[in-house]
Amino acid sequence: MSEQVGKTLAGKGVVITGAGRGIGRAIALGYARAGASVCCAARTESEIQETVGEVRAEGGTAVAFQADVRQQEAVQALFDFAEAELSGIDIAVLNAGVNLDRGPVEGGDPAAWEETIRTNLLGAYYCARAAIPAMKRRGGGKIITIGSGMGHRGIAESSAYSCSKAGLWMLTRVLAQELREHNISVNELIPGPVRTDIVSKLHFEGEWFKSPEDVVPMALFLATQPDIGPTAQSYSLMRRDT
Repeated sequence: MSEQVGKTLAGKGVVITGAGRGIGRAIALGYARAGASVCCAARTESEIQETVGEVRAEGGTAVAFQADVRQQEAVQALFDFAEAELSGIDIAVLNAGVNLDRGPVEGGDPAAWEETIRTNLLGAYYCARAAIPAMKRRGGGKIITIGSGMGHRGIAESSAYSCSKAGLWMLTRVLAQELREHNISVNELIPGPVRTDIVSKLHFEGEWFKSPEDVVPMALFLATQPDIGPTAQSYSLMRRDT
């Protein structure tokens, strides 16, 4: 592991969904470099094994668990596995997301709309619900949701994604109120446009188009705050107001 990176997350157990590529993979590597033990989850086994292989090649600690966040039983199995393998869960990064319905509401595909909501919102709900008992057993923790500026202001012809992220932002704030007394903070990280499959066909004039690695410093900032520190907050890397 790089000697330049402080071990600010040493001893922390982390679950990251959507860790097979893009932002999730970058955060997994960044957290491992900071000393965390990371459980990488995604639907595609080969992708999370690649992430785990990269972490281990740098001397870090990581395990893989194939899970579809749309399935509640699979999510519960993921967090049970992670708690056992990592000797506890301190941080959960709810990153798994899709944008399957791109077009006007009138001519859109209801099935794709539903799948987007199911993955981005229900999936995050299942993950948070499974993470909470484990964090209570640790005496505190952090849930970090990966939001979007589209969830704050919306974009035409992207209703499913915008609505799913708006719901996720509300879930973030409600969870923060419910969990404050348990020393569990819940915050949203808005990466803004990142070069991933989700935003490849969208246009963001005047925005900073970043790499997944550009999101890692903010993810590390949130992960290293006190458990009783900021909560119910949205942290954005966008140039424009969210």
